Parts: sequence; C-alpha cells; structure tokens
Amino acid sequence: MKIAIGCDHTGIALKEALKTYLDSRMIPYEDFGTFTEESTDYPRIAEKVCKAILSGGFDRGILICGTGVGMSIAANKFNGIRAVVCSEPYSAIMARRHNNANVLCIGARVVAGGLATLICEGWLNAAFEGDRHQRRLDIITRIEQRNSLPGISPLDESAAKEEPQNASKLTDEPKPNQDTQPLSPTAGV
Repeated sequence: MKIAIGCDHTGIALKEALKTYLDSRMIPYEDFGTFTEESTDYPRIAEKVCKAILSGGFDRGILICGTGVGMSIAANKFNGIRAVVCSEPYSAIMARRHNNANVLCIGARVVAGGLATLICEGWLNAAFEGDRHQRRLDIITRIEQRNSLPGISPLDESAAKEEPQNASKLTDEPKPNQDTQPLSPTAGV
C-alpha cells in the first residue's frame, strides 16, 4: 500500500504527526504539500492527491484541512474517488468496510494528533467487505458516469486549464446590495 498525503496551511502539524505514524508502520507515502503555513487553497492539494491516486501510483490518500470538509468536497469531484471526513475511528473503519473509501479527510481544527492516528490506523487496517457493498458502489459509479461531462476524463488537464468564457465577470468580491454580514443566532426566527 502506498499513500498520497497532503494538507493546506492549517494541517501541517497534523500531517507531520500522521507521517510519523506512517513511518512507524513502514507504510510508504508521498507528501504533496503544502509545506509552509502561508495560506494555501486546499482544492489544489486535493487535486494533486486525487490525480496521484487515479493515475495508479498510489492506493489511497489522506487529506487534511481545518475541518476536513473542504478537502472532501474537492476530492469527491473526481470520478473514482470516495473521500470521507472522519472525526472518530468507527466512521473511518466503516467507510473502508462498506464504502471502500480511498481518501481519508481529517480536520486539523477538529481532531488532535493522537485521535487522528487512531482514525488513520482504523481506516488503514479495515478491508472492503464487497458483496452487497460492491453492488452499491457500482450504482454510485454509474451515477458518476451518467453525470460526467461528455468527452472530459478526470485526468484531462486541458479542460481543467480552460478559462470560462465569462471569467472576467467572475469575482470573489460581494455584489452591490449583497448581504455580507454573518447570520446572527436568532436570524430567521
């Protein structure tokens, strides 16, 4: 088994703790970044790790961001990736046994190093049970295939580099009259 591991700027310390654990188990891995605490866009790291898995060079991946949620959303955009966010070992074990999860996402702001190691250990040690669970994964694969863009494979670099026609209109800036205030706990009550 070979692991692709990556994190954004919030996950560096946890990533290092998990690399120490992988070293202790003599599980080979490659670190896809990030390597500094400078703000990093987590989807880019998720993309690197997922492409490494889909290329066949790695069996599974571990992604770390603040909550694990952003990484899992980005990772699950790739056909064939089954990413799961786990904050305790039971879900990680069941994600392998029943869902054959090939990417484990962990939140560095949610889970400390000791618990993260237990989560990782459970996920790495669990085996996919197949049978009825394979039937369900086959259904998911068909759903992915039906809803993929025609003519674009998950590893098609040229499509990913194309800029949308209206890219100049796209912005992260709020539009005029757009409410940018956080919701209060009593909003909408």
